[in-house]
Amino acid sequence: MSIDGSYDCVTKSPMGDQASVVTIVTDGDTFTGKNEGAMGSMELEDGKIDGNTLTWVMNMTVPMPMKLEGTATIEGDTLTGSVNAGAFGEMAMTGTRK
Repeated sequence: MSIDGSYDCVTKSPMGDQASVVTIVTDGDTFTGKNEGAMGSMELEDGKIDGNTLTWVMNMTVPMPMKLEGTATIEGDTLTGSVNAGAFGEMAMTGTRK
């Protein structure tokens, strides 16, 4: 099953729920994409696929420069995972394919 597509996601951040659209484009066992929300857009970098588990890195610039590390599992049309925001800890992330 393909995991390519756009997902309506919510990340539970210290600043409240952050809605975004995560787009995933797979290429074998790697992927690229974007996380686009109210605070702007971040590229999904260094994307790796292991079964139905994804890992990636995002370089946030707003409101402050920070490296974010994401991991998610995709089951059908549901994305469940988390984003590690360094000093801010781990933030739960959920999403549904559009």
